[in-house]
Amino acid sequence: MAVSQITPTLFLGGADAPLNASLMSQKGITLIVNATITHVSPAYPGVECLRVPVSDLPSARLGDHFDRVAERIHGNHCGGTLVHCAAGMSRSPALVMAYLMRFRGVTLSQAHRWVKDSRPYVRLNAGFWEQLLQYERKLYGKNTVRVATVQETPPPPTPKLTPRTQRWTMPTLMHTSRLTQVQRSPVMGRASLTTNSQTTTPKNQRRRGSRVSSFTV
Repeated sequence: MAVSQITPTLFLGGADAPLNASLMSQKGITLIVNATITHVSPAYPGVECLRVPVSDLPSARLGDHFDRVAERIHGNHCGGTLVHCAAGMSRSPALVMAYLMRFRGVTLSQAHRWVKDSRPYVRLNAGFWEQLLQYERKLYGKNTVRVATVQETPPPPTPKLTPRTQRWTMPTLMHTSRLTQVQRSPVMGRASLTTNSQTTTPKNQRRRGSRVSSFTV
């Protein structure tokens, strides 16, 4: 996946981005934020690498790094910053959204829209959404996005389906101007976003926790 430009000096990408020396030079990158455990960023003269060793799992404490990463991005005045994870879809977008809330004065709703406009295929897992919601409450005392769980009846069983293989409809994340109390299911891990006027159901993946695919503003 190609590198995405968030601001004139902030870029978002996957693990392949820092391997492209010409790209790093072209974008004037002087800071690489590596939000992976296994991928190693190459060493470039004059380029600092900040490691955020977090797995792409809903239980991973990415929020513990929000302030540190945001402050380092904000303090990089000598060049561009690349924030990347394995695919540039979950960990790194969450870190960029936290930075935008902290230093660009936007809400979580606005930060998500900002990132999606530049990188439409971002899909954060549900745990990272919860941590971003906590961060937004910390910064602004309120939330502009909320998690709502919706449990629906499974499809009628067939001779080839067992209770283990039946598929259930995914829950949703709601994008709203007013915070509403919702009851969560005992097992959290599936979510999507909606606006007051529109609701979209995401394509979810179970391999590393549910993800939010998109919302329309």
